[in-house]
Formats: sequence, structure tokens, C-alpha cells
Amino acid sequence: MTLPSINIPDVQITREAKVTLYRFTDFFSGFENVPVIRELFGKKTDEILANLKIEFYSAKFGYMSVSDEDGHLIVSAYHLRTADQAVVYLDVVHELHHVKQFMDGKKIFLMEFEYVDSPIEIEAYIPTVEEARRIGMSDEEIREYLKIEWISDEQFERLVSRLGL
Repeated sequence: MTLPSINIPDVQITREAKVTLYRFTDFFSGFENVPVIRELFGKKTDEILANLKIEFYSAKFGYMSVSDEDGHLIVSAYHLRTADQAVVYLDVVHELHHVKQFMDGKKIFLMEFEYVDSPIEIEAYIPTVEEARRIGMSDEEIREYLKIEWISDEQFERLVSRLGL
């Protein structure tokens, strides 16, 4: 909704706020040694992860995403603090695939698709599921990981079907 511009006396609002960014490696170390991440970024893995920035927000909703402005990670501090370690690990693997997509010039938010049908999401979930299997998760545990509250049961079944679960 666009409201008409009006003059509000005695009030000033600064509309440009600096986002505080941290180094990815200050919070996540060892990912440069994960085979799926080395395969993703190749010889530039160490450099990319060393230069990747991360932003935290304080809310009990949401998980992780990638900025469509500059490709940095955006992480719920609550999720980082409270989620199971395997969930956080797989979320990072998934989001690093979105970082690579961004670096490759791909549009990471495709509004013309439902989340579970987005080629961008499927492309990032395939290696995430493979990594979940590599670390010893069962298909049932992977299915549980993939359950997110904003998709319907029918959408969930489409997603897991596309991922071979």
C-alpha cells in the first residue's frame, strides 16, 4: 500500500540503517573441509568462505536465507541458538548453495514458483539431502528436517518426492 506523502512536523526518520555484518568463519568453521562445499566452490572454497559475511536478526521465526542484494547469509540468532546441530549444519549447507547461485548471477527468489517447486530450492536441496545421508541421517530423519511450517502437507509431499524420499 502506498500512502500519500505528507509532512509530519518535528519528526525526522533516518531511513538508511547500516547492517552489521560478521565474518562467516567467526561462527562456522570447518565448512571448507566438507566435501559437498569443496565441490560447490572448488579451488576458491577457502577464499569464498573467508570473505562471506553473515548477518543476524533477533526473532523466533525464520531460519536462514541469503541476501538477494549482495549474497551474504542472514541467520535467525534464535534458530542458531536453539535448533539441533544437524539442522543448523544442513541449513548452512543449503544456504551456501544459494550463495553460489547468487555468485553465478541466478535470481534466488523466484516468485513465479511455489517454494517447493522453485528450481533454485530444488537445486540447493538435492546436495543437502545427499549430505544428510553422508552424515548418517535416515530418510525419515531427512523428511523431518525438510518439514517447514509454511508449506502444506501436499506441498511437502511434492518436495520430498522431487528429492527421492
